[in-house]
Amino acid sequence: MNLFRRLPLFKLLLVCGLAIVIGISVTALASAIGSGATPPPKPLAEAVHDALSAPQVQGVSASVKLTNHLLEGANLASGGQGGGIASNPLVTGASGRLWIANDGRVRLELQAEKGDTEVLYDGKTVTVYDAATNTLYRYSVPSGSQTDTPSSHHEVPTVAKIEEAISHIKQHANLSGATPAEVAGQPAYTVRVSPKEGGSLIGGAELSFDSVHGVPLRAAVYSTTSTAPVIELAASEISYGPVDSSVFAFTPPSGAKIDEIKSSEGTGTDKTASSSDSSKPNVTTHGKGLSSVTVVESKSTGSQTSTSSALEGLPKVDVNGTKASELRTALGTVLSFERSGVRYVVGGAVTPGSVEEIARGL
Repeated sequence: MNLFRRLPLFKLLLVCGLAIVIGISVTALASAIGSGATPPPKPLAEAVHDALSAPQVQGVSASVKLTNHLLEGANLASGGQGGGIASNPLVTGASGRLWIANDGRVRLELQAEKGDTEVLYDGKTVTVYDAATNTLYRYSVPSGSQTDTPSSHHEVPTVAKIEEAISHIKQHANLSGATPAEVAGQPAYTVRVSPKEGGSLIGGAELSFDSVHGVPLRAAVYSTTSTAPVIELAASEISYGPVDSSVFAFTPPSGAKIDEIKSSEGTGTDKTASSSDSSKPNVTTHGKGLSSVTVVESKSTGSQTSTSSALEGLPKVDVNGTKASELRTALGTVLSFERSGVRYVVGGAVTPGSVEEIARGL
């Protein structure tokens, strides 16, 4: 929406959090503990407007906890790359610290027995360091995805504009009001959204944001199979103020493996791949909305990749005589197999049976 384009960093964080809550894509801070008073009841549009209008904070420092049950019971391979994925605190969940500077720099530090994981963002590059494998992953964010600087001119949408956006959301999803809460010792409002349509494993999502400072405090995603969140990022303590630049300085240990992750910009995403470039994957979608299933077809390399190695411990299902690896999670299913020189990846936010039905029809 054009009316949100020129908001400052922390207002943009709030908007992005709300977008995650309505089913688009997530990150945030804080869990419900402490002794701070809850804010007074307020209509959702007014609560959002007041949060967006709050004076910009100079920085955020928080003790956080990541809960992640997404891959519980998935039985990824215990050795090699698969074992590294399965034991990483980003996958298993962990406690740690998070810092955000007013210029957009971010650092998330998650502690684990086999080694901490560091996630850093400087406005241009995302860096992830996994101490357990002494590997640093680096990804350059496409220029069009980068956030405006805090010094830019910004405009907060009116309550009427926010009410209009809420009405549009309610045509497609169930949206709660602003429920008064106390989160990480701060007065906050919690908003919950859930899909109106059935057929998917997405049960809903919640966002809590500071009613005074306008900063997102907690984000959680739920499955239809459980009342507990599948993924939640929350902080037990939070403080506002400038963050020293040294916090965002990180040098990996000597001998660390550097893995440059290439952008997928320019990769074909049309329903039919270009006949002039068979190296591009062919992507098709079956169904609509959250219950749709996506099929990705690409040329098989014929060699064992790190991805296929990680899938070795997964359950195997029969797809018309071909053995397929199946990753079952609380929020969806991914099926992978090769046939006649083609690698198929079939997945969606649906049950294994729904994905398998599409796979057997290929």
